[in-house]
Amino acid sequence: MVDAQGFAHAVAVTTAEVTDRKGAVQAMNRCKANLGKVQSVLADSGYVGQPFAQAVKETLGEEVTVQIAKRSELHKFAVIPKRWVVGRSFSWLDKNRRLWKNCERTLDISLQFIHLAFLALLLRRS
Repeated sequence: MVDAQGFAHAVAVTTAEVTDRKGAVQAMNRCKANLGKVQSVLADSGYVGQPFAQAVKETLGEEVTVQIAKRSELHKFAVIPKRWVVGRSFSWLDKNRRLWKNCERTLDISLQFIHLAFLALLLRRS
């Protein structure tokens, strides 16, 4: 999970059989203490559905709203507001040589390198 500026607030590294929806809920559960001020969650169309929205509300609180950014028409390019924020964060991570390819043996090591990459990004931006 990233904020509107693309900085990470919750990160979960999972195995390949875990879906993105379950991984997002795992990330929220893992970093629940740091997400107390979240008022709205913006997700793309891969997260559509009541089960995901209910899991977000159970994890972060009933007052949190879940918004889905959907495409207006298929096969036509159109800029969708705020949808690019997570993609930008992924491209920042890809600039780190250790993260462009999964070469770690355990998930914990991958998670720590992601944290280090975001920390380096924060230090460069400050």
